[in-house]
Amino acid sequence: MTEYQHLLVRKESRVAILTINRPDKMNTFNREVWREIIKASDEIEEMEDLGAVIVNSSGKNFSAGVDLNHLKSAANSDTIRKNLPWEQAMYNRFEDFPVPVIAAVQGLCYGSGTELILACDIRVASRDARIAIPEVRFGLSPDMGGTTRLPRLVGPGQAKRLILACEEVDAEEARAIGLVEIVVEPEELIERAMKLAKRIAAMPPAGVWMAKKGINLAVESGRMASQLFEQAQSVYCCGTEDKQEAIDAWFQKRKPDFKGR
Repeated sequence: MTEYQHLLVRKESRVAILTINRPDKMNTFNREVWREIIKASDEIEEMEDLGAVIVNSSGKNFSAGVDLNHLKSAANSDTIRKNLPWEQAMYNRFEDFPVPVIAAVQGLCYGSGTELILACDIRVASRDARIAIPEVRFGLSPDMGGTTRLPRLVGPGQAKRLILACEEVDAEEARAIGLVEIVVEPEELIERAMKLAKRIAAMPPAGVWMAKKGINLAVESGRMASQLFEQAQSVYCCGTEDKQEAIDAWFQKRKPDFKGR
């Protein structure tokens, strides 16, 4: 595995774990961290036999958001114009990743940290999690997918409350409004995220890949386009060896052996 200054990357079975590793800085983001995330994403996508990804952080907090020193010294209209497109594409990468990406969230999750977990497929939160998207407080508006993804996840009214009023929600409220899917005790966070990741990774790869794409497409398009994709993916999946293996294993009451074909 590549060594990073601000991240840790490892693989357990068919699950890759990307860890933001700046606990002394509350896992805040700056341009160097984001560039490492791009490199780590490339490394993970090239891994053999990959079934799922977990994104987590070391220490007590997931992320306090953008490093305010970076925001003060390096963020102006010219640098934003040059850099924001690739920064947005970096988070888009998680949404478009060929396997599901699960966020494991503890402690504070603010700003760009919240925008990162919004780009993941499933969010598991520790009961001590506190989530906010407070850019408006600093005279800004969320710019790495916050105003794009949050309304789709929680609806426009809740998104406006969180973004315009900069209100913080705890884990239980986040689950109630659909911002996170699972809430667990702090000591169970990684175990629960890993259990979910391994369960998904044990499924036939083509089915998982196509289902993730189909759901993402449905969120962004209409019925006709979504069902046309369903037709195309079904034609593909019904021709795979793994489909037949899954059916044979079911009738034979044995564990399936998927090949990704």
